[in-house]
Amino acid sequence: MKLKVCGMKYPDNMLEVASVGPDYMGFIFWEPSSRFFNTTISEIPNHIKKVGVFVDASLEEIINTIKRYNLQAVQLHGKESPDFCKQLKGANKSEINKPKREVEIIKVFSIKDDFNFGQLQAYEAVCDYFLFDTKGKLPGGNGYVFSWEVLKEYPSKKPYFLSGGIGLEETDKLKDFLQRPESKYCYAIDVNSKFETAPGLKEIEKLKEFKKSIE
Repeated sequence: MKLKVCGMKYPDNMLEVASVGPDYMGFIFWEPSSRFFNTTISEIPNHIKKVGVFVDASLEEIINTIKRYNLQAVQLHGKESPDFCKQLKGANKSEINKPKREVEIIKVFSIKDDFNFGQLQAYEAVCDYFLFDTKGKLPGGNGYVFSWEVLKEYPSKKPYFLSGGIGLEETDKLKDFLQRPESKYCYAIDVNSKFETAPGLKEIEKLKEFKKSIE
């Protein structure tokens, strides 16, 4: 199971988190966020993919940020349309990282008590992954878990990230979930606020313990 640690903010802390060995590290480029990132990304190992998190940003802003920080993935956390994702995918192929591999596109959908999975169909061909987060006041980082029972209705074969207030206290529940059929296409676990002492400042020992629990 892959691990994504999102909401990175402080250069020294990035190096500590990198030592834990996550597969992805997320950087939030949405200014209202308490984890808004506008500094320098530390020299982290190449095998850790850098993810830029955006909320209804323009295509130009996303492309420029990808180039500036050498991002390997983008996470779209707003109301981005399938057509917008298609445009990003097109720019991806033509200008962003040529001749390197394409930047991965992760489209986020927020869930509370239920979810209309029919809306995923339009995104199938224009995204690499889906991410399911908890629906709340903010686009993300609300700090609580949605009902994973909803995912029993997941109709797709597209791999997805499971997110939304996941912490050490969810370890047993998570182990149980990962034994169920609905977890077949669960590709990665995304963690953030439950592993912090302050917004953007991660607790390394807790991350180590969590990573070990999902290996």
